[in-house]
Amino acid sequence: MNRTTRRSLIAASLAAPFLARGALAQSWAPTRPIRFVVPFPPGGATDVVARVLGEGMQGRLGQAVTVENRTGAGGNVGVENVVRSPADGYSILMGTTGTLTINPHLYTSMGFNPANDLAPISMAFATDHVLIVHPSVPAQTAQEFLALVRTRPGALSYGSGGNGTSTHLVAELFKLVARVDIQHVPYRGSAPALNDTVAGNVQAMLDQLPSALGMIQAGRVRALAVTGPRRSRLLPDVPTLAEIGLAEAQATSWGAVMAPANTPAPIVDRLNATIREVLADATVQARLAAAGADAVTSTPAELAAMMQRETAIWGGVVREARITVN
Repeated sequence: MNRTTRRSLIAASLAAPFLARGALAQSWAPTRPIRFVVPFPPGGATDVVARVLGEGMQGRLGQAVTVENRTGAGGNVGVENVVRSPADGYSILMGTTGTLTINPHLYTSMGFNPANDLAPISMAFATDHVLIVHPSVPAQTAQEFLALVRTRPGALSYGSGGNGTSTHLVAELFKLVARVDIQHVPYRGSAPALNDTVAGNVQAMLDQLPSALGMIQAGRVRALAVTGPRRSRLLPDVPTLAEIGLAEAQATSWGAVMAPANTPAPIVDRLNATIREVLADATVQARLAAAGADAVTSTPAELAAMMQRETAIWGGVVREARITVN
């Protein structure tokens, strides 16, 4: 689904309910700074979008919205920090596909459950992944890359933002569909994984487009394919996985704003309304689009339903690929 269609569907579904709830959404106003926890290091796609969104939120809420990077355990450290925070609107999370819908299948002793211990506020963004390789890899196209790894099973490695993150699961889905063997090297976040791909310490990565775009444009890595349903407007010469015969490997990552469970409805409503207002701004949309991300919003209920669907989908990938974490 393209950005315009996504926005149109969301606008139609949200307009009526929020006309009635507009006054309620204004009934809470923060009186001190808000922590916006990103469970990954600075520089990755999640961090990039959180900083743009946080900047817009603080202008509308009248309080600073400070991005706080708390890393570790595939994002669980940052998520748990918010889960254990007071449900008062002053600690929010930029959750992701990995932290909200994949990790529950991987970590049997997390000590919390995203579906039960977090309150959905709104979707924030969606982004494709892009298959990138170090320039030393002797493959100019995705087809050549597939031929290379098939003739050298296990010889090449790919980096990810950590076990269970979207950059790990999307790559494992790619491996399953393409029937190739590439070694996984997990990092504490997509930014250090990208840095090692640029350095040639790992040969490939299926990074989120916003974080990889700069290195692609600078020629530090080579883009071979994107994972979305159509070519990226930022990389029009790069084919989709469907175009190279791997349609079943299509995947889109997303981020969503969450709060501790039992956050009062007026706070959730105000934060939701503020996020929708920020992401409806053309300047903000342009900033995210330039980074390779689509602005996406939702009601809390729609976000909860999507989390449930995605949890089932990625659980299947975890089981089929036999993915475990230490």
